[in-house]
Amino acid sequence: MLENKSVREVWQEIERVMKERPKPIQGMNVVYQYDITGDDSGTFQLFLSDGTARVVEGNEGTPDCTLKLSDKNFKKMIMGKLNGTAAFMTGKLKIQGSMGLALKLEGILNEYNLSETA
Repeated sequence: MLENKSVREVWQEIERVMKERPKPIQGMNVVYQYDITGDDSGTFQLFLSDGTARVVEGNEGTPDCTLKLSDKNFKKMIMGKLNGTAAFMTGKLKIQGSMGLALKLEGILNEYNLSETA
């Protein structure tokens, strides 16, 4: 289960499933940045470019949308146990940049159903 994995391992899993099934990210050219706080913190960027996904730790590119949240809430969101809009409204998630891109990303991640990955 993802909750037992490190944030870095979760990002590896996200990159893997997106490479295996590129259809949901076809036609997208965007850089998402996650600023993750907590015991397992870090900055990660997700580059989506014409059906390819690449995850980088650190600040390699200029993000179109930045999401800030704790490591625990990040894992909950990835597994579909925490709704992004609810997290934003309750202050568990902060967004800089395009709110529309943040909502689109949540929809994309839901298509991959990461809660079922090992």
